[in-house]
Amino acid sequence: MGCALIIVIKKAKLILMLAIVCVCVVSVVTICSFYSSEYAFAPQKKLPIYAVACEEKKVALTFDAAWGADKTKGILDILDTYGYKATFFLVGFWIDKYPDMTKEIHQRGHLVGNHSNNHLKMSKLSKDEIAKELTSTGEKIKELIGSSPAYFRPPFGDYSNSLIITAESLGIYTIQWDVDSLDWMNRTTAQITERVLARTKEGSIILFHNNSDHILEALPTVILGLQNKGYSFVRIDELIYKDNYYIDVNGVQHKAS
Repeated sequence: MGCALIIVIKKAKLILMLAIVCVCVVSVVTICSFYSSEYAFAPQKKLPIYAVACEEKKVALTFDAAWGADKTKGILDILDTYGYKATFFLVGFWIDKYPDMTKEIHQRGHLVGNHSNNHLKMSKLSKDEIAKELTSTGEKIKELIGSSPAYFRPPFGDYSNSLIITAESLGIYTIQWDVDSLDWMNRTTAQITERVLARTKEGSIILFHNNSDHILEALPTVILGLQNKGYSFVRIDELIYKDNYYIDVNGVQHKAS
């Protein structure tokens, strides 16, 4: 009788254990299915263009302008000396303060880009606010040079899916950088040059600022250093692909095959 009871108890324990295992398996499968479904319907992260995959040794010099313009003419003169064109991303309130300089940048053959109207963190704004930041500056630029910019750089490099989608709906490409000169951190001429030369590769987009402390000393050394490595300099509209492209997980734009 005792042995039979022990057998019954063991069977009961086994059944209970199997039941617990089944419940756990069902729970895990349910959770995995839920997260798989959520992932499937989650919006894909949108990326701006950080660099361009290309075989040619060409790169883009870019200058963000938000505060001050004392050194902008000097930058333009240096670029003229070496025969290169660059891209200037201008903030709306900078344009308001320096309309003649905005026109001169364009007249000297450089590309004028949009850097927002108020230099805000764009990921914090609604779609309507983003659109207003873009269109307001676009209208100011069009009034001065005759055309609205098709290229936008987010202040602080701060972006969101909403920003990129809104920009795309307005026919605007969102442009970041893969080489930060750190000129805005008061680095020395030697530090800026060394950093840029070490990080630049084919298709790089290089970030400078129009009124940083050592830009007038650093720019010629950067240009000569990259020239010696075989690089040439183009505007953003001459570097990126306008259609039939994709952007990889690192923000590098590739030509679609």
